[in-house]
Amino acid sequence: MTYPHPLRMMSLVFLSLLFQQQATAASEFPGRKIYLDTPYIELKQFEKEFDKVVIVDVRSAYEYQTLHIKNAVNIPLRSKDFVAEMRILREKNPKKKIITYCNGKTCMKSYKAAAKCRTKGISNVVAFDAGIMDWAKADPDRSVLLGVSPINPDRLISKKKFTDHLLSPETFFEQANSGRSLIVDVRDPLQRAGMPLFIGKEQRASLDDNNKLKLMIQRAKAENRTLYIYDEAGKQVRWLMYYLEDQDAQRYYFMKGGAKKFFKDMSNDFKS
Repeated sequence: MTYPHPLRMMSLVFLSLLFQQQATAASEFPGRKIYLDTPYIELKQFEKEFDKVVIVDVRSAYEYQTLHIKNAVNIPLRSKDFVAEMRILREKNPKKKIITYCNGKTCMKSYKAAAKCRTKGISNVVAFDAGIMDWAKADPDRSVLLGVSPINPDRLISKKKFTDHLLSPETFFEQANSGRSLIVDVRDPLQRAGMPLFIGKEQRASLDDNNKLKLMIQRAKAENRTLYIYDEAGKQVRWLMYYLEDQDAQRYYFMKGGAKKFFKDMSNDFKS
C-alpha cells in the first residue's frame, strides 16, 4: 500500500482549510457573493489603516447619531446628493482610501455605496462589511455612542435584548389598547401618509426629535404607563432603544416588523 508524499498531504490539508475558511466567510458575509466586483476590507486591516483612510457612514443620520465609528462622516446612501458628496470627499482626499460601512454583515448598504461610487468614476472606495456593531465591540475606544467616546461595550444592545422588547403586531395591538399605555408612532410623515394605527390614541414623534421623545418617556414614567412604539418596518426602533435605555425608560415594547407587517397581517386576515 502506498501513501501520499508528506508535502502533498500538507498541501491537501492547506487547501481544505482554505476552502473551509472561504465557505465560512461566504456564509457569514452574504454580500460578498452578490457584489463580486466590490472590494471589501476586514476588521483587523481596517484597524491598522484607521488613521490613513476616510471613513463614511452610509446609514441614516439617526443611526449615525446613535452609534458610529470615530472620525466617520455621515453621507446617507439614500440621499439624492450621495454621489456629489462622495465626489467632493474624493477631491479633498485624492490619495486616501475611502471606506464605507453600515450596520452589519447582512446590511448591503456598504457594498451598494462602494459599487455606486465605482460606476460613477469615484475610485478607491471599499466596503467594511462587518459593520458598526462588530467595530464597536472590537474597538470601543474609536467608537461614539450618543455623542460619547470611548464607549462602554456593556451598553451595546444585543440581538436577544432587542428581541425581548418585540411583540407581534397582534399582541402589540391588543396590549397597547388595554391597560395603562402610551402609544408612539415614530414613522416619518411620508411613511405615515395619514394612516394611524391607533386613531385618537397615539402620539407622534420623529426619531430625531429627542426633546419630544424625552417628554414622552418622562410622562410614561410619571403616569406609570408602558410605552408602545412602532416604526415603518421594525428596524429603526433598535437604534431608538439606546436612547430609551439612556433615559432609563422603565417599560417599553416595539412592534415586530412595524406598520408594514401590521398591514400585511391585516390583509392576510381579510383574504383567509
